[in-house]
Order: sequence, then C-alpha cells, then structure tokens
Amino acid sequence: MIRAFLFDLDGTLLDTEILWVRAMRAYLADQGLALTPEEATALVYGHSWHDIYTQLVAREPRLAIGERVMGAALRAYFLRLRASTDVRIPSSVSLLQRLAAVAPVAVVSGSPRAEVASGLSLMGVESSVRFYLGSEDYASGKPAPACFLLAAQRLDVVPQACLVFEDSSAGVRAAKAAGMACVALVRPGAPVQDVAAADWMLDDLAKFDLETFLKQGFTWHPILNPKP
Repeated sequence: MIRAFLFDLDGTLLDTEILWVRAMRAYLADQGLALTPEEATALVYGHSWHDIYTQLVAREPRLAIGERVMGAALRAYFLRLRASTDVRIPSSVSLLQRLAAVAPVAVVSGSPRAEVASGLSLMGVESSVRFYLGSEDYASGKPAPACFLLAAQRLDVVPQACLVFEDSSAGVRAAKAAGMACVALVRPGAPVQDVAAADWMLDDLAKFDLETFLKQGFTWHPILNPKP
C-alpha cells in the first residue's frame, strides 16, 4: 500500500549533484588534493554531507577542519556555480506538487538542512512539503535506510506504505533497505548510477503515473485526514 511520498533532493528535484561534484573538485584542488571526475562523483552522489566529510578526513587527515567549516567553504564554491544555472528539474517539481495534493510528501536529503531549505525555497514548494530531513537529522547516510525510516516514523506510516523517488545508487539501496517502493530517475546525460534495484526507472518524472505504477502490484491507501 502507498500512503506517502518521499523525494530525494539533489539530482531528483534539483540538478545540483553535478555542480557539487565540480565544486568539490575545485575546493579540494585549492587545498592541494586533486580528484578525478570519477572519484568526485563516487564521493558525492547519493551520500550525506556527514559521510562525505568523514571519507575526506579518512583520506586526508589534514582536512579535519570541522564539518561546518568545510561545508561553508565548499558551499561558496557551489553557489558561484549555481548563480549562472537554473538547477530546477521542472517535471520533478511538478510531480511533487501533484502528489502533495493526494498524500503527504516529505523531502529526504543528504545535504545539510540549511541547503535543503534553500532548495525548497528555490522551487517554491514549501507549502507542498510536510517536512524535510537533512544530514543533521540522522547518524548514517544513504545507503543506510535510517533517513527513510525516520521519515516514515514522522509521517506515522509503516515503511512499506512509502514510495521513494531517487536518482542515485545509494538512495535506491537505502529506500529498498527500508522496505519501501522506489522509482529511480535516470536522466540522460547524468553520471551513470546502478539503480537496478528500483521498482520502476524513468528518464523523466513527468512520465510517472500513479495508476500505472499501482498496476505493478502495489496498492493505494490515501490518508483521508493526515496529521498536520
């Protein structure tokens, strides 16, 4: 049964992950650490900021300046890139708003909460989202299922009643580990991710249709009076 919808942010609603990859490479290059595009993609895609920072410090202990300090420095690089790019994925944003009319929607991201809030404001969907989770809200990032399980708990629904929209291998694995159904967005031109475990793969979320999805064997039980 499906009673709630959970959306990833970067790469699913906003085309920002590739900008984070570029920002990460530029920032680390200025710190004397060169990453290939492939290394930076593997580091960034689908992972929480806490896990990214932990991996960086494990590789280069001299980078242990604190998550917040490094995060603020990295964000400056990212914002310079974002300033010249419209990162919204219109069809994904439209789907979120459409589904929010029939059931609760939450955004579950590995980015810091401030970054998630900024993203929601950029998309203009604050009123459509019941709540959002960022990297500060859970200890283990994707592919661990903790973030999605916490979202289900806050929505007061069982995990099996949630449908997740993701774009990364780590995100899909986290959703399935949580016992949730998952739709994977596989956008042309995006770095290749292994999302074979998803229940449905689409190259554009404009193609998502709830009735068609339910024909695959899932059931739909909307919450008639969802909690505020």
